[in-house]
Amino acid sequence: MFCLRRVEAAAQDQVGGMEMYVRVLRREGETLVAACDKEVLGKTFSDGRLEIEVKKDFYCGEIKDIKELPAALSEATMANLSGNNVVDSALKQGYIRLENVLDIGGIKHAQFVII
Repeated sequence: MFCLRRVEAAAQDQVGGMEMYVRVLRREGETLVAACDKEVLGKTFSDGRLEIEVKKDFYCGEIKDIKELPAALSEATMANLSGNNVVDSALKQGYIRLENVLDIGGIKHAQFVII
């Protein structure tokens, strides 16, 4: 799969920094940003009550440094965020509130929609 080759190449090329996958989808005036920490892509997390699968076909876009997340979110009318680093960055930038963050099996997840 293309996404897996990109992960391997990025792991070899990247020195330091927190990486994430960012996928931006635009349709009918809406912009969805799906972002996840690189290390959670393709994994499933559960806390016994809730479960989330961080699917490659949904989240796998460009590999970017976490510092680029605010620029992507500034365009978003909707966002789907998975992974502790991605969610913490969105919290620090004020895109989401702590009371709206789920912890599912030790991994943070949040969503927002601008109406």
